[in-house]
Amino acid sequence: MLTVSVKWQKEVFSKVEIDTSQPPFVFKCQLYDLTGVPPERQKIMLKGGLLKDNDDWSTVKVKEGQRLMMMGTADEIVKAPEKGPVFMEDLPEEEQVAAVGHTAGLSNLGNTCYMNSTIQCLHSVPELKSALLKYPSDRRNDLDQTSHMLTAATRELFKDLDKSVKSVSPAQFWMVLCKKYPQFGQLHNGAFMQQDAEECWTQLLYTLSQSLRLPNLSGNLDTVKALFGIELASRIHCQESGEESSETESVYSLKCHISQEVNHLHEGLKHGLKSELEKVSPSLGRSAIYLKESYINALPRYLTIQFVRFFWKRESNQKAKILRKVDYPLELDVYDFCSEDLRKKLEAPRQILRDEEGKKLGLKAKESRSGSKDNDVKMTDGEGSSSGIGESTKMTSEEGGSSDKESELTGIYDLVAVLTHQGRSADSGHYVAWVKQESGKWIEFDDDKPKPKREEDITRLSGGGDWHMAYICMYKARAVAN
Repeated sequence: MLTVSVKWQKEVFSKVEIDTSQPPFVFKCQLYDLTGVPPERQKIMLKGGLLKDNDDWSTVKVKEGQRLMMMGTADEIVKAPEKGPVFMEDLPEEEQVAAVGHTAGLSNLGNTCYMNSTIQCLHSVPELKSALLKYPSDRRNDLDQTSHMLTAATRELFKDLDKSVKSVSPAQFWMVLCKKYPQFGQLHNGAFMQQDAEECWTQLLYTLSQSLRLPNLSGNLDTVKALFGIELASRIHCQESGEESSETESVYSLKCHISQEVNHLHEGLKHGLKSELEKVSPSLGRSAIYLKESYINALPRYLTIQFVRFFWKRESNQKAKILRKVDYPLELDVYDFCSEDLRKKLEAPRQILRDEEGKKLGLKAKESRSGSKDNDVKMTDGEGSSSGIGESTKMTSEEGGSSDKESELTGIYDLVAVLTHQGRSADSGHYVAWVKQESGKWIEFDDDKPKPKREEDITRLSGGGDWHMAYICMYKARAVAN
């Protein structure tokens, strides 16, 4: 055993022991502990050259007390973390929500899955949440008390979902819902009855449309109509008498009618926009059959589609369910269902969208395009919302969006939520919400048990058996902004 000193930079390490029974590499490891210079970077100067890892100490001729010179750069010293490890359960609940990547589930109060799934789908609409956060605590004079209470309860429930990772109880909301709409509190053998999720969705949106009206220069702005309202223009024609009339109406959803000929959502929507009416013909003086054909005349920010799966079965005197498989796309183009006037308004934004998608593929934009700019064009998810009649392709921040710039709708929509029903009867079974997060990931909200899902899982909800099948689909508008 020898004892030497080692000089490295401005430091001198004295009384460093060398075990001559071990190769020089072991000595270098000792110096690594002292200096932080890895063995492969160490250059130890000796008479006749550098010390090598596999040299024989007997031939190197190092003497007791000798001073050795070492050169080399040390590794960067790893600083101890300023804070120790933080566990998920120790974070504030708001930070836990962000870390998990989705909001909380809802407790089932006893056959309230229809309500829970409706809430989870609507909760995914940021513009609706924003409007609810601005809703005042004081009731307007023109609004009834129960509508005010239900709107406030919705606001508070949305807040609870956003700040919690544990399941949230919707008891307060449910009590107010039953007060406003007593049918949801019906009992059977002492237990609350299963209800129709589409009815809950429709009634809640109707209430919010009454309460979330905001005054603006042109009158009261209906926030819910701006987000979900679809304007239909209809032509009503009697082939027998030749009579013809037209009408416009505003609805919150399109119907996908299901028959033996319907295999895809596109076909079901086509059926849903045509219907036969029987009414008295003034010219014939008796009842006659009229054909009603409808076209979309103003697009919504969020397009809701109901699959008409339930019908009244006279022989059994109850609601029956159509189990037929009907496929639906992740991307829906409704251009074919629009009126001629609306199609003309959509042409420019659709060309902008095609050009932008072409740029991503390395294609040149179309040079001649009337009424549009080739530069400074951006695609958006559709900031803002539909501005109503006659301005269906325009969206601005005033109507609930977050952009200061005006956006234009294209007639193309992306699927963001699916509400499913599992079972063979409307009065039983189970409802679940499948919601796309801002990150692009899908979450299945089965009451209080949120679970991540793959995109291919969502496309399998088309029916044809006893598995969950789409009952309501919600699509978000794809828009372009100049």
